[in-house]
Amino acid sequence: MRTVAQERPAPTIVLVHGGASSAAYWDLVLPHLRAPALAIDLPGRPGGPPADLMELTADECSASVVADMDAAGVGDCIVVAHSSGCYFVPGIVAGAAGRVRGIVLSPPCVIPEGGCGLDAMQPRYKAMNIENMTKARAEGRVFTTAGPPAEPEWLRNAYGVTLTDEQVAFMAAPERNPKDSVNFYSQPVFWSAAADVPVVAVRQLRDPITPLALQDEMIDRLPNPALVDVVTLDTGHIPAVTDVDAFAAIVNGLVQRVG
Repeated sequence: MRTVAQERPAPTIVLVHGGASSAAYWDLVLPHLRAPALAIDLPGRPGGPPADLMELTADECSASVVADMDAAGVGDCIVVAHSSGCYFVPGIVAGAAGRVRGIVLSPPCVIPEGGCGLDAMQPRYKAMNIENMTKARAEGRVFTTAGPPAEPEWLRNAYGVTLTDEQVAFMAAPERNPKDSVNFYSQPVFWSAAADVPVVAVRQLRDPITPLALQDEMIDRLPNPALVDVVTLDTGHIPAVTDVDAFAAIVNGLVQRVG
């Protein structure tokens, strides 16, 4: 869990990383945020609580975020979620008892009401996860993501934009690549819990992991269109790394609007 203190009172920015990642994903953007910030390590990460990766659920992840918020004394807040971290946002809103004043989704991985994370994936990723988890259970072994890449160079064009050498090294670092559960992809999520909270959906034009057509479909799943603002960035899957100023401006803008 990483914190950055700021001078001006404002809603705390609670940052929730995506799959196979950690709180360290947010390291580049943290200094650009103009409000107190709390970057969360989800269960099973070195900086988070221990977890059974074969059995970890979406509800447990949401509850863990709320517990970290409580431990840090977080009151009103903005929840910023990356990729599969979006799956936990409705549960965070429900558990935080009225404290969530706004949400930023990057990209907007929105599950149908009562559906699961598999429904927010490209068909080939969905099929791959179902196959791998089913096989692992049948063999009595734990299935996780791979961990740090053996060949960091493959990351250079993996996110839809060409990374610099510094960005490749940043994304390949072991602290940003823990082995992760995929079990929570099969857990139900209810976005109706967040129907009263303003949402900024960051639409990412060159995102190969969550293609634009799928992003647009998922934006339409948000329960209250009147509270949804869509911001389009000409970028790939990881704007908090590749488009730091633009991404920070989106988050800071929501803080100013609701604060």
